[in-house]
Amino acid sequence: MITAATPGIAPIRTFEADSLPVRVYASQADLSQDVARIAQAYLKDTLATRGSAAAILATGNSQIKFLEELIRLGGVDWSKITLFHMDEYLGISANHKASFRRYMRERVESRVKPRAFHYLEGDALLPIEECERYTKLLQAQPIDLCCLGVGENGHIAFNDPPVANFADKRSVNIVSLDEKCRLQLGEGHFVGMDAVPQYALTLTIPMLCSAKKMLCIAPEKRKAQAVKDALQGPISTACPASILRRQAHCTMFVDTDSTSLL
Repeated sequence: MITAATPGIAPIRTFEADSLPVRVYASQADLSQDVARIAQAYLKDTLATRGSAAAILATGNSQIKFLEELIRLGGVDWSKITLFHMDEYLGISANHKASFRRYMRERVESRVKPRAFHYLEGDALLPIEECERYTKLLQAQPIDLCCLGVGENGHIAFNDPPVANFADKRSVNIVSLDEKCRLQLGEGHFVGMDAVPQYALTLTIPMLCSAKKMLCIAPEKRKAQAVKDALQGPISTACPASILRRQAHCTMFVDTDSTSLL
């Protein structure tokens, strides 16, 4: 159940897609404020109950307003929270402008000073061992919260349609990136297709779904087809985000732009 909505801000429509609650907002700004308040309240409750928390965060342009709003709200003792991110391009440095480590370091870690922020080292010399290292870090404590998005090809993290596996036994994988995913050019951070890595490290779908609570944030017109496929198409790896319809502990937050094809 979703509680602690931001005063004065409410979805203009709510419905369920199978087991998945969906909240539709008039604008991305309204969406970001409300989901940030919900995330804040949940983290505060978890800290009050257990004294610590662990969360997985997503990158991408669609997450920026949410993260900014969550940080702006304050009220969360980040020194008691361990953070993870969900994917990284293989072979790029932590200072590359497309690096998700850089995104999180600049937008989150440097501003909130968490207990720890564990990063996937995309330029690790031994990527298989890096997957094993990160798996151990993830398994060291329960994951309380997973905040994720939906890619234009329906992926969650870098689980693109050709490689997505709803029953994966692993927590972290090395995956080949779908051409449609690569054509996004890292949301403007690569100069051309040839510069976009062909492989990435990613948390698997079962790992993401193992979090106690999931908040899926999917605004913007460019996500409209993916949102339609996720909510109204078959539950299939052809649209990996469709698996969220089987996750009753997840809520999807969308706006009028991303639901324009429903």
